[in-house]
Amino acid sequence: MSSTTRRTLAVALLAGTLAVSTTACNRESSSSGGKGSSGGTSITLALSTLNNPFFVDLRDGAQDAAKAAGSTINVVDAQNDAATQANQLADAATKKPSAVIINPVDSDAAGAAVKPVSNAKIPVIGVDRGVNGVDIATLVSSDNVAGGKQAAEALAKAIGEKGEILILQGVAGTSASRDRGQGFEEGLKAFPQIKVAAKQPANFERAQGLNVTTNLLQSHPNVTAVFAENDEMALGAVQALGAKAGKEVKVFGFDGTADGLKAVKAGTMVGTIAQQPKVLGQKAVELALQIADGKQVDKKIPVEVKTVEVGNVGEYLK
Repeated sequence: MSSTTRRTLAVALLAGTLAVSTTACNRESSSSGGKGSSGGTSITLALSTLNNPFFVDLRDGAQDAAKAAGSTINVVDAQNDAATQANQLADAATKKPSAVIINPVDSDAAGAAVKPVSNAKIPVIGVDRGVNGVDIATLVSSDNVAGGKQAAEALAKAIGEKGEILILQGVAGTSASRDRGQGFEEGLKAFPQIKVAAKQPANFERAQGLNVTTNLLQSHPNVTAVFAENDEMALGAVQALGAKAGKEVKVFGFDGTADGLKAVKAGTMVGTIAQQPKVLGQKAVELALQIADGKQVDKKIPVEVKTVEVGNVGEYLK
């Protein structure tokens, strides 16, 4: 065999080896579909933000449930941007997980955002916040309306059922903000001597809670209470109030985060409505797995909320 012939044969053998290797890689990638690396069910968890302890706990509960079931879970963080979340859901639709769990940045915008997922025949589960304008498999959430009413009753008692208050609202368009606000204002109807001096969004963020409260106090210096639709904003209000927090001005939050509970124990917050974010994440994954397995589930799965004040905060602190 000539040297030219040997070189030609070597090149052909190398090309054949590369072709087999490439085919094998492509086959492995396309066959994964809705299965995880271990062959179990795969889930995409699309969160509004991880810059909030509540959603970190929710993620942890979801991851624990997925691990216990032998499933894989891919967590994506929209960083409170609805357009980013829409792109993440479109990407999830192409990867074809067994189910998608969404905690919407904006409940209205999420309706259009989940359509690529629904069109790909992937079940969608809402967690903590609803999805408007589209039919999803189920929603796992706290009873935010009831929680808002509970907050109104507890805060009213803390200020002697009279006075002016401020309301710090969450992200506009989220079902959590809408429902908590609705419940709180319905609860206040039983206390006609309490007036809402002002309400303004602080987007569920501590820094914005600080800034918004600081600004509102300049035009409403005589308020005796602040209701914040989550603990992060409540803690921002505590910062803005300084020495007045818990004494001259009562602050009430919502979520029952670790920092919120510590503030209740310290007396800078008068109370909070404790949700169970880890349970929310856990139940969302459990339901996703049931739905992926072809089982029927209820359209709404409520998770209980509790009023936490200084008298019972020890039961909730870790």
